[in-house]
Amino acid sequence: MNDAEHNKHRVFFGLELPAELKARLLQVRTDVMGAQWQSAQQLHLTSLFLGVIEEELLLAVREAARDIALAAFKLNVTGLGCFGEPHAPKILWAGVEPEAPVTSLHGAIKECVENLGIKTERRSYRPHLTLARFKGQRDSVEHLLAEYRETVFGSFAVDEFVLFESQQGPAGSVYKVLERYPLVRSAV
Repeated sequence: MNDAEHNKHRVFFGLELPAELKARLLQVRTDVMGAQWQSAQQLHLTSLFLGVIEEELLLAVREAARDIALAAFKLNVTGLGCFGEPHAPKILWAGVEPEAPVTSLHGAIKECVENLGIKTERRSYRPHLTLARFKGQRDSVEHLLAEYRETVFGSFAVDEFVLFESQQGPAGSVYKVLERYPLVRSAV
């Protein structure tokens, strides 16, 4: 790794999940051809993917994100869905509700980093928890979607968001927490 590569970081903002919720989500794992299942360490909810940025810009992002002041909220993780057709899925995911506070957080982070001149994804944001990615020959996930359509995996309080660094490892991506940003707790 040369110095130029060393000063670049692949980063994203997201939400961590409690261990008991991860354990329930991992129970969905089954033998589906083409599925690359996420490990417990990889399960998270992405708020905004920034991609590879320079060290200097990373410091500016970390500082700017400290000014985001949104209220803490509670999320329910419920049901499964997929991107792509169920018979040829690209990603299998668990849904979250309500989506509004997650979308607000995404919008606040997006505005914050775009003010620093960082270009972000153009496609609309759809909050979800990626459970598996599919490559090559793949089986249908229709049976999983049907089985877990009404399943409530659990709920958790979101009182912070996190800036992660993603590093490629032999077993897929490894996520390291760079900084935690508290959300405002209500006085109730």
